[in-house]
Amino acid sequence: MVTEYIEAALALARYELIEDETPYYGEIPGLDGVWASGATLEECRNSLKEALEGWIVIRLRRGLDIPPVQGRRIEEPQRLGVG
Repeated sequence: MVTEYIEAALALARYELIEDETPYYGEIPGLDGVWASGATLEECRNSLKEALEGWIVIRLRRGLDIPPVQGRRIEEPQRLGVG
């Protein structure tokens, strides 16, 4: 479920060259705050994947919705009652 979501989101990523020490910039449209930069395109892609993973963890911990991407969803698991 999570792996498919990440792959779908990264498939939508947009990259551009910017005037900076790390000239490659990438972002995932529709996922506010998920962006990265890198010295190479590959470094930028790897950093973008790490940023997306961290973004997912933070949203789950805070109980925030994670928008669907290409029909893929991540939902907070229901807690099982003990006792």
